[in-house]
Amino acid sequence: MSYENILTATENGIQTITINRPDKLNALNKQTIGELNQAFAAAETDSQVRVIIVTGSGQKAFVAGADIAEFVNFSVEQGTALSADGQAKLFDFVQNLSKPVIGAMNGFALGGGLELALSCHIRVASNNAKMGLPEVSLGVIPGYGGTQRLAQLVGRGKALEMIMTADMITAEDALHWGLINYCTTPETLMTKCIELATKIITRSPSAIASAIRCVNANYKDGVNGFEVEIAEFGKNFGTADFKEGTTAFLEKRKPNFTGK
Repeated sequence: MSYENILTATENGIQTITINRPDKLNALNKQTIGELNQAFAAAETDSQVRVIIVTGSGQKAFVAGADIAEFVNFSVEQGTALSADGQAKLFDFVQNLSKPVIGAMNGFALGGGLELALSCHIRVASNNAKMGLPEVSLGVIPGYGGTQRLAQLVGRGKALEMIMTADMITAEDALHWGLINYCTTPETLMTKCIELATKIITRSPSAIASAIRCVNANYKDGVNGFEVEIAEFGKNFGTADFKEGTTAFLEKRKPNFTGK
């Protein structure tokens, strides 16, 4: 599939999706969000893809926010639709993918860029990364899940501080607060992400998809995450991966998982 604003490449079961608008610091506009939706949806159904890494082109930015010029004159109704559509097509969509998504954050990850990283299952940032939600300096709030996912990761107090001050934090601070999983040099950012992806690929795809559903359930209103876990745990016993994993363990060999 051909895209205008993103690049995709697949190697050894790892698909890399690169947001490629360096002249705009990889800012998210409607077209880019649509292309990302298509790319993630295609990766989800591609049996050759086991793990997805999303990053930004160049060294200046992962994603430096949304394309403000696109919505500066929006009405209340249009603003509401913008948030709902973006969350459905990209941010919620990524969080609920059955395949692991690793966010490789190089440079600025601001506004919608940080919100995209927050929707990833794992986040790795280079030590030149700067993260923040600057929306209140524009008279608006984070509208792509930032008020929810940031608080889930770093706690209510730190999330409100970041949102209300609109200040950026360093990768080192992000690591300290649990916003990211690892902090690397710019040169080793993708190496670390590939290392994680390569390890994940050796595990059961069906069990990983099940685990993602369970963890996400903990953050859904009206859903008992423990009950979801019990149900998913039981379903695991009916998979070929469970049979293969337990048989391989007893036979003292490495399992060959198929995701079925």
